Amino acid sequence: MVDTLTEKKRIIAIGDIHGCLYSLQRLIEKLELQETDQLVFLGDYIDRGTHSKEVIDYLLELREQYHCSFLMGNHEQMFLDYLETHESSLWLRNGGLAVLESYNSKDGLDLPEQHIAFMKSCKYHIETEHYFFAHGGIDPEMTIKDNLRYMKPEDYCWMRTHLRSNYLENNRYNWEKTLVCGHTPLSRPVVLEKLIAIDTGCVYKDNSSFGWLSAVILPERRIVQTENIDS
Repeated sequence: MVDTLTEKKRIIAIGDIHGCLYSLQRLIEKLELQETDQLVFLGDYIDRGTHSKEVIDYLLELREQYHCSFLMGNHEQMFLDYLETHESSLWLRNGGLAVLESYNSKDGLDLPEQHIAFMKSCKYHIETEHYFFAHGGIDPEMTIKDNLRYMKPEDYCWMRTHLRSNYLENNRYNWEKTLVCGHTPLSRPVVLEKLIAIDTGCVYKDNSSFGWLSAVILPERRIVQTENIDS
């Protein structure tokens, strides 16, 4: 499914936010956005951090000001699965309690309809002529065409295989385009010919290897970062 992104204007992809509202706002300030900029948020807006509700509110505000595209993260997928099945253990084990606290909710079933609709509207992938955006990633052994044919869209939320050392060291990917992804916390962004990975573990500020929120500006592939300033 091709989104309305165009490579004739700047595309800015933003990594995993995880409820870190103030860090996100600081990053947006540092990006010095232009009116024509196109923002691609790579998913995982909620869970773990303390301001999931406020992050969604802020993203909805940004959507009114800029061209914004939102990808489905595995944490949004886990929450939506919980809404459908009422089986909460997987979601709660992965940071869901922070969402309940942020919304002052007992069970998460009473979140604002606008926020639930927002999460349901998130895309599993977005393509342009030269880039393929997904939260987790795609199978590095297959072409993008075959990934789309054989993989379930939900799998794009969870994939990590492409970040194994044997692929990174040899830049060995069978994709026709460059994958831009988040999901897997890294000590620094990865920028290769066929792979740009920018989850730098913003929410894990107590881990010296992580604690940064990262963005990449395309096509120049320039990384912009801010340190976690959330409490």
